[in-house]
Amino acid sequence: MEASSGLARQTAPVILEADNIVHRYEGGKKPAVDGVSFSIREGETFGLVGESGCGKTTTGRMILKLLDTSAGTIRYKGRDIREIKKKKELLDFRREVQIIFQDPYASLNPRMKVKDIIAEGIDNHRLAASRRERDDRIASLLRMVGLSPDHASRYPHEFSGGQRQRIGIARALAPEPRFIVCDEPISALDVSIQAQIVNLLKELQHRRSLTYLFIAHDLSMVKHISDRIAVMYRGRLVELGPADEVYSRPIHPYTRSLISAIPLPDPEFERERRRIPYTPGPPSGGLRPFSPDHFAACDGDLNGGGDCGGP
Repeated sequence: MEASSGLARQTAPVILEADNIVHRYEGGKKPAVDGVSFSIREGETFGLVGESGCGKTTTGRMILKLLDTSAGTIRYKGRDIREIKKKKELLDFRREVQIIFQDPYASLNPRMKVKDIIAEGIDNHRLAASRRERDDRIASLLRMVGLSPDHASRYPHEFSGGQRQRIGIARALAPEPRFIVCDEPISALDVSIQAQIVNLLKELQHRRSLTYLFIAHDLSMVKHISDRIAVMYRGRLVELGPADEVYSRPIHPYTRSLISAIPLPDPEFERERRRIPYTPGPPSGGLRPFSPDHFAACDGDLNGGGDCGGP
């Protein structure tokens, strides 16, 4: 079943395409995002991985139309999102493209009850014809994310971090989106809870035909949810390919360095293993194909040579 689902995703239509996108923050010497290109198919989970400050969240916020592109184009369902300006069109876009935030406490209004937090999307898009229908939708969403309908009348501070993130997921699902930007949704959670949230996201994706952009700095966890992974370094993509292949046969030296830093639950192995440091050279061009679906950039040196790594 899993293999057939993967094949279906490979042939599904592209729902989002980023073409050479750039974002410059005012006063910044270098672009936060510098010529990034990728496409995401319907039903796919596309992992975007890299260290803090590499431009992952900026990329996600451009896709959400929370930040403008300085250059390049983002297309959602074939349409340049810069053309989405009219109030009705923007409202429709906001309904279809949602976000799950990194910090499940800071992203929830502490003065609002859970039912009103979740219902914001229902109310904004007028998805309930009556108070009863609104309450029924909230109860259904709470059950869907593994919480009780009785939790609706409580406040965010009454929940654990994992429960608060489930509330955040329910809020994102409320307007019935098709595409969700998951902006490091597990990084603020205990390790024991992270796997539960990842499994919940996978289950919801299957049940509701969702597409994810999953942003994270933990390559090991991203591997378990993503169909493909893009590795980002200082505003550029340095590697892109199927999740298993990027993890087991990394090409770019930075990807190898990231993988070498993943801790394993084996004390003896950890004592003996060596981390792989990464010292970047000047970037040499964009991504190059190393197999039909696996791409990587090369690090150039001052003499014009380069290190493209290799399997």
